[in-house]
Amino acid sequence: QLPLVESGGGLVRPGASVRLSCVGSGFTSEVYALGWFRQAPGKGRERVSCTTYGDERTFYDDSVKGRFTVSRDNAKNTMYLEMNRLTPEDTGLYSCAAGRSNRVCDGREAWDLWGPGTQVTVAS
Repeated sequence: QLPLVESGGGLVRPGASVRLSCVGSGFTSEVYALGWFRQAPGKGRERVSCTTYGDERTFYDDSVKGRFTVSRDNAKNTMYLEMNRLTPEDTGLYSCAAGRSNRVCDGREAWDLWGPGTQVTVAS
């Protein structure tokens, strides 16, 4: 059983909205920092967001600020990524990750758990 599983991806038109889900199993996500990443075709993986545990602060990449919103439902061990005003540049494989330390958010620690990803394609 995978520790993290994403869902909600698909093919959407520019300007549309999509909500992705990331469900954790086998661990308590409430005490993990959680992140969203994406990898566009032919490019490296980039971080979209990082949410700390405890105070649950979320840090967003500049490219998605104001358009993407992260939320957590710790009772369901689930994290969501609400994506609005999508553009073709948002196309990619979206993955979630979990880290035992909030230091993953500033790169001082490595992420511990990863999901396989869900594909989001924005095209007309």
